[in-house]
Amino acid sequence: AAHEDDNILLGTVDSWLVWNLSGKKDHITDVTNASRTLLMNLQQCDWSEDALRFFGIKKNALPRIVRSNGSLSQVSGGVLDGVAIQGILGDQQAALVGHQCFGKGEMKNTYGTGCFMLMNTGKTKVSSSRGLLSTVAYQWSDEAPTYALEGSIAAAGSTLSWLQNNLGLVKSPIEACELAESVKDSGGIFFVPAFSGLFAPHWKPNARGTIVGLTDYVRREHICRATLDAMCFQSTEILRTMELDSGMELKFVRVDGGVSKSDLLCQIQANLSGKNVERPPSTELTAKGAVIAAGMAAGVLCKDDLEEVQGSSVFSPSISHQERTALMRNWNRAIERAVGWAEPAGGAPST
Repeated sequence: AAHEDDNILLGTVDSWLVWNLSGKKDHITDVTNASRTLLMNLQQCDWSEDALRFFGIKKNALPRIVRSNGSLSQVSGGVLDGVAIQGILGDQQAALVGHQCFGKGEMKNTYGTGCFMLMNTGKTKVSSSRGLLSTVAYQWSDEAPTYALEGSIAAAGSTLSWLQNNLGLVKSPIEACELAESVKDSGGIFFVPAFSGLFAPHWKPNARGTIVGLTDYVRREHICRATLDAMCFQSTEILRTMELDSGMELKFVRVDGGVSKSDLLCQIQANLSGKNVERPPSTELTAKGAVIAAGMAAGVLCKDDLEEVQGSSVFSPSISHQERTALMRNWNRAIERAVGWAEPAGGAPST
């Protein structure tokens, strides 16, 4: 009833924040957050009339879509009264900006609860035919939008928590990483953590978690190692898919997020991807990206003058192409065994 009576406003977290900070004057969202709703036309950077009609949503209930920085709003009331709001970015896009991935073909991977990989594709929206998503990376106040390809992994850091909370193998995710470092490899096992299916690039909701290659040689240390391997195998799949969809060869992988603090994970990622992995001193890049966006709008920062991140750790590949190919081949065999395990509705019951 409230929707029909034009007595409701819909939006995202950023629009709620600005609405309240501005004293309920400005109902806005930036292009990166709007692109997450599936209601925005990526080319026009405005709400899609077809999508709104399909879902039965009135446009006047939605926030006005604005660029990612500029004179967007102003705080009303409180100790920050009068302070300009000059930057708004979605979570993963902010991390991309925090890594200063402003060049076409530059990318970042965030290892959090899940993994989220974004690659800057420049001013051209690249449509994936291999299971990736197209999104807006950012749109500065004086520029056309910059686009990105994105691939996501459902279970990354959450798998380490699963080892702790569900299996009781470790007392903390940190211990899991330490145990993984104590062995030279996974002991021949491959762990596909498809607890809720597989995301990009497979999109197989009927896949389920699988460990293959078990022998009586395998210890908990090997399972911890295979857990880190799984994050990197999945990230490598997305990276290669991005290269195929974009026609560009990626030169490096910039990483952030809690799990990226593990040197072993970064080295495994370098080995499997065949790319240099760069980890900045701070692995929390989202806030930095928001600061960069607002700083450029305020005129105190210029992206062309931003210095390269100092003190980054660089991990280079240390295995051969043949070894990398063999590992990826066995990972694909493990994927094949995980896919189709869950029966469709009405299928055979589990015992």
